[in-house]
Parts: sequence; structure tokens; C-alpha cells
Amino acid sequence: MKFGLRYASLGRYANGPAAVELAQAAEAAGFDSIWTVEHVVVPHAYQSRYPYSPTGRMGPGLEDFPIPDPLIWLAYVASATRTLGLGTAILILPQRNPVVTAKAVATLDHLAGAGRVLLGIGVGWLAEEFATLGVPFADRGARTDEYVAAMRALWGQERASFTGRFVTFNDVFCRPRPAAGRIPIVVGGDTVAAARRAGRLGDGYFPARGAPAELFDEMRRAAVAAGRDPSDIEITVSAPAEVSEIEALAKRGVARVAVPVSSGAGLPAQVKTPDDVVRYGKDVIARLGG
Repeated sequence: MKFGLRYASLGRYANGPAAVELAQAAEAAGFDSIWTVEHVVVPHAYQSRYPYSPTGRMGPGLEDFPIPDPLIWLAYVASATRTLGLGTAILILPQRNPVVTAKAVATLDHLAGAGRVLLGIGVGWLAEEFATLGVPFADRGARTDEYVAAMRALWGQERASFTGRFVTFNDVFCRPRPAAGRIPIVVGGDTVAAARRAGRLGDGYFPARGAPAELFDEMRRAAVAAGRDPSDIEITVSAPAEVSEIEALAKRGVARVAVPVSSGAGLPAQVKTPDDVVRYGKDVIARLGG
């Protein structure tokens, strides 16, 4: 089992020195990756329903909670670490220009060292945020699928061309390219649509809460329908509160558990300080990691 550290860019770790201390502790403790979150803005008094709370609202105080840009935060901690995976959970892809995003992500891969970036993506839920950015909310699923294809063209082709509904380019150089010619894309979300998207085009699947068997099955069916091997899609889930449950997740095909380091996104923090991270490494990762 691999172990990640999630919600790592929130709370005290939105600040540079604390972020570096946390990332270095995670790397030393045996965590394979560290994961950020994203909202560009959170409009006051939004009416969209937050999908991860029974009230439909983010937790108290989260409307004006500092949420650093995930790629800049990851670039900052990348310079202070050597092997730690750099994950977004998630980047709200349809809000972003895919050409600019492909460039930024490839640059992070190039500067951090090849193979460290794990690009977790989602379609988003906050319609008012999309409106602020001038991006249509209704077609965000279709945009996401097309943006993934466009970014992969920029990463993988010597001179890239792509023609789509939302983005078109012809015979362009986009440098630097990822050393491997691609960046792993991890699809996030607790919906049937997200599970099917992961099966169709994802390198990984990361539901935001729990380990929903029905969504894993949906993902695997979609992969088979797309002519893909479902076992090639790496599954990441939030770490269960009971460590004893981790081995059972491995038997269900889960490859990584992500341990919350902040309660800001609604899940209780299982570790809170760099010292907690080191203890978790000694108590759990040393026994179950692999």
C-alpha cells in the first residue's frame, strides 16, 4: 500500500515554511505523495450544493479560508524535497485554459524531476465560481474530457495538433515536455460520471470520500467498454480512521490511501503536525507500506 498526505495545502500549511516542514516530514516518513485542493474563489452566499456535506454547505469559516494555488504550492515544496509525489486532489480542470495548464504542469514535472507529478482533476461543483471566471458551468464535463485529450496531445506530440469543440491548435511546440511524454491523470469525484470518466481516460481514480464499491465497479466496467485494462487504473482513497481497515482495502484493489492532515475540507485530520507525520510513518507505513 502507498500512503499520501491529503489536504496538505490548507490551514497552517498554506504558509511557506510550514509547507516545507510538512513535505519534508512526509518524505522522510515514507509517504509517497502529498496532495493539494483547489478553489480559485468561493463566492459569498453561494447557492450551489456542496456534495460532501449533508447540509450542502462547506464547513463554517471555509468561504474565506486560504486555499493557495495548487501548482504554485506544489512547485514551492518540490524544491525542498526529492522524491515525494506532487498531487492535485483536485485541479478543477474545466475552469482552466488547457494549453496554459499543460504548460504549467509540464514545467512542474521538468523542474521537480520527472515522474513526480500526479494531476488529479475534477469537473467542479460551484456554479458561482465558474460564473466569476466566465466559464460555462453546464458543459464542464465535456470540457474536461476534451481538455484532457488536448493536454495529452501537447505533452506527447513533437509538434502538437488538436481539433475540438472548445480548443484547437495546429503544429505547435510546447516546451518543456514531460520526460515520459505524459503526466498521470487521476480522476476525482464521488459520482457515476466521475467513475466512468476514470475508466475511459484516467490513469487513476480518487473518490473524495470512502471506498465506494459501486463506483469502483462502474469505473471498471467503463474501462472494459473503452478497451482498457481496469487493473491499470490506480485507485486512491481517503485513509480510513481505523488502521486495521487498510489491509482490507488493498485486497479490494486500492493502491494508495491518503491521510488527512487538515480538517478544513470536512474530514477529521488523522495527523496534524510534522511530528504526527513522522510517528504515522513509524507506526503504520513501516508496517503496511510497500
